[in-house]
Amino acid sequence: MGRHERRRIVLASILASVAVLALATTGAVGESALTAPHLVKTANVSTPSNQEQAAQAFVPSFAPLIARVKPAVVSVKVKIMHESDADGTLGNLPPEVQQFLRRFGEQNGAPAKPEMIIGEGSGFFISPDGYIVTNDHVVQDSKSVTITMDDGRVLDAKVVGTDPKTDLALLKVDQPGDYPYVTLSKETPKIGDWVVCIGNPYGLGGTVTAGIVSAKGRNIGDGPYDRFLQIDAPINKGNSGGPAFNEEGQVVGVNTAIYSPSGGSVGIGFAIPAKTVSEVVSELEHGGVEHGYLGVEIQPVGPDMAEALGLKKAEGAIVDKTMPGTPAADAGLQAGDVITKVNGQEVKNAGDLTRAIGMMKPGDKVQLSYVRDRAEKTAEATLASQKNENVATAEPSAPQPPESTGFGLKLAPAHEVEGPSQKGVAIVGVDPTGEAAQKGLAAGDIILDVAGKPVSTPTDVKSEIANAKQEGRKAVLMRIQTNNGDRFVALPFAKTS
Repeated sequence: MGRHERRRIVLASILASVAVLALATTGAVGESALTAPHLVKTANVSTPSNQEQAAQAFVPSFAPLIARVKPAVVSVKVKIMHESDADGTLGNLPPEVQQFLRRFGEQNGAPAKPEMIIGEGSGFFISPDGYIVTNDHVVQDSKSVTITMDDGRVLDAKVVGTDPKTDLALLKVDQPGDYPYVTLSKETPKIGDWVVCIGNPYGLGGTVTAGIVSAKGRNIGDGPYDRFLQIDAPINKGNSGGPAFNEEGQVVGVNTAIYSPSGGSVGIGFAIPAKTVSEVVSELEHGGVEHGYLGVEIQPVGPDMAEALGLKKAEGAIVDKTMPGTPAADAGLQAGDVITKVNGQEVKNAGDLTRAIGMMKPGDKVQLSYVRDRAEKTAEATLASQKNENVATAEPSAPQPPESTGFGLKLAPAHEVEGPSQKGVAIVGVDPTGEAAQKGLAAGDIILDVAGKPVSTPTDVKSEIANAKQEGRKAVLMRIQTNNGDRFVALPFAKTS
């Protein structure tokens, strides 16, 4: 083939490639304009006016929503009687010292004097006849309550009922009228859904912020029934009790708390879900809320504990103690049982059990699934009303001639050690570098049983530990009596090569 012929073929190939590329580009313009408009360079496609229109199409305006719901949101102002010392320094003292001084009415010879302080929060009408939802901590210990409406009217209100366990309160304005109100959503929002919050931050009533639902089911240690929505709409002090709306103008949550190192919003706020609000408010209308009571002390099941109990997963709630004369005792539940289901619903952790029982009513029948001695069992209980239970405590014991055992523990029979407990084996020494110390065991704690077997001497403890190890278990479970009640601790055996 001659030089001219080769040149003609190469040139034809180049032209063909260019034609194919042109066709591919032409066919992709429509798709690219939809999925990646920033890749389109043509001047007649990306004019500034078109860019602004595209941006507006994706940025929502909440103005119509706010105009519709804002009149139902109120600012709540309360007067609280607060005791302080003569120079106003009582509030700077530790809580236990404050309690002592309040009880005896003096500090350094200066009598305690009451003073009126003002607290502010938010709320919203849920009915045309003037019922208002807010937080319990907003109106707690209040002597008087007034609300300021969006139109500037100031009205007196009374507290109809409160529920500290869910931090909800129901108010009622004194003046009859036809008030603007909003409804509670029956649907749980999805993560990523828009929310609009309206409230009274720092006394600046009628403040609107927007964001999204960041997470659901948050437990922040604020109460036994924590299942908060986490939102990133800015909320601050004074927003407590205010509503978080969805795009339909329904309340999806009551703003309650923020996580903040500085005291101001950092985009981590928490709201009580509308489902909980609806259930509690319906009872508050009749003056109070009664939560179901089972009568057990519980704790979560960790991996070591699951191994010691022979469970497949580290889930459920283990019973530390069953209170005598309670529904749990009547149903036959015992310390060491692991509750795995309530009415067929799985219990993933101790909080799940607390919330499930607490949101039921006294008199409700509940079916419990639990594991005992590696066998699954069921029991039925009729819930009672909640009440305070006194829990036996163990005082730190005086040093006695101890007997060493594994895990960095030194033990002595409880009846030989100073303290109220006559049962079990007292821990009189703990190696700070040992496994027991890492699990939180301390001198003064009492070992009640090991691997489900009651113990009364250090020899009993060592014997049951040896039996568990011989059975091939990777950890041994102990029931411990502490100053704060009974709990289970799983101590893992050292791994051998």
